[in-house]
Amino acid sequence: MTVEPLHCPSCAREYPASERFCEACGMPLVHEAGAVHEATERQRRARKIKPQYTEGGLVKVARADNRPEAEFISNLLLEEGIPSMLRTAFGAAIVTYAPQIAAVDVLVPESGAQAAREALAYEQPPGGRSEEAGSSPVGER
Repeated sequence: MTVEPLHCPSCAREYPASERFCEACGMPLVHEAGAVHEATERQRRARKIKPQYTEGGLVKVARADNRPEAEFISNLLLEEGIPSMLRTAFGAAIVTYAPQIAAVDVLVPESGAQAAREALAYEQPPGGRSEEAGSSPVGER
């Protein structure tokens, strides 16, 4: 991967990629116009997240039997724009020699919980709140 030099949009001076501002005029440096820059995997994932699903405390929306299954669920949610976090399930056996087989909770911000449940076709019982202990926001136990 080659690193392209940066340019000042004001005075057109060229700088190495390690610089951020023009020494002459103080403007933020930019890549050359028309240059194509490939986003990293992390940047591509972050661009999928919808801001309206990022508010509030974390809420459990699913429990997977193992880490690969949890990552699959997490990726399904990301395709819907819902960010998620994985956590070894409370009460699950902590297996030090093979952590990928421990139960894993999938957590999302409160604002994305309903959309996550719909994306996963999760049915809530009548009354609108699950009686399952793991459905409360993290830290409310």
